[in-house]
Amino acid sequence: MKWLALLFMTLAALCGAPRAQATTTCTVTSITNVAFGTVDPTGTFVDTTATLNYSCTYNGLLGALFGTYVTACASLGADDLGSLSPRTMIDPSGDRMQYQLYKDSTHTTAWGTIANATYTARTFNMTIGILSNGAAVSGNLTIYGRVPALQSNLSPGSYAATLASSLTSNALTYSYNEALLSIGVAPATCQSGGTGGPITVAASSVGVTASVAAKCTVGTATDLDFGSVPGLLKTATDKTSLVRMTCTNRAAYQVGLDDGQNASGGTRRMSSGTGFVSYDLYRDSQRTLHWGSTLNTDTATGTGSGSEQTMTVYGRVPAQAAVKAATYSDIIMVTVTY
Repeated sequence: MKWLALLFMTLAALCGAPRAQATTTCTVTSITNVAFGTVDPTGTFVDTTATLNYSCTYNGLLGALFGTYVTACASLGADDLGSLSPRTMIDPSGDRMQYQLYKDSTHTTAWGTIANATYTARTFNMTIGILSNGAAVSGNLTIYGRVPALQSNLSPGSYAATLASSLTSNALTYSYNEALLSIGVAPATCQSGGTGGPITVAASSVGVTASVAAKCTVGTATDLDFGSVPGLLKTATDKTSLVRMTCTNRAAYQVGLDDGQNASGGTRRMSSGTGFVSYDLYRDSQRTLHWGSTLNTDTATGTGSGSEQTMTVYGRVPAQAAVKAATYSDIIMVTVTY
């Protein structure tokens, strides 16, 4: 009974005694870069993840008997324009690619800072039990990144951004409760309700990167219909058609037209199966610039805008010897080089 009473007295003394020089320290040990890889401005969204690693340590003279409960908030800062939604990366031409960092895998809750009421920091808890005096207890949080789809203004090249290390940007804010035999609860928030804190420490800077490659897609090419040509083909017949395409903003491209399926000696021809009508295709309305498929020689050139663009094909059936009345046709292959 004396031994039991002495134990009770010792515990009571411990409960009433201050934990001299006891302290709980937390830090963000590292944050991996957010790398989106290649982004197609005309395609779907691009997702990636990064990892925020943190660690907390309890030190005290009676650390073997005490544990600590931590409530922490990890902040990820704004971009260089001060924006949290959307954040942006920039390329050497000054184009900005929108992206966002989220707390959840469904990409619905943006990850911001402790000072922002709309885009808040990520809150988490951890516990350091008894017999852990001086030991570091570590954990990690997943950062979910997304570049949204259909940013047609983006140009080919590399995009980058840095979320800065500072007490108001990338940072960790925490409060803690130290409790005998780890019998306690975590603080209500990272800024209140603890026996210690709130404390804010800066986290490392984070690099965000992505790239855009030049890309072109051909939409439609309308038929070049010369119509019904009466008489003996003694005069030229002119008509036009359209080629529609979408190319990455500022991407240089060339459009080539081959000689068709019935060409002879470099002359395009329409065929009826038993006869031929010669014709040609041009890049200009005066029909002086032949449109072929030799790069940097007789192709049509352009620069992408990120939106659909249209090129006019100028066709001509020149005067030529009379042919048998019939329906004549040919098929031209359109090639876009970028």
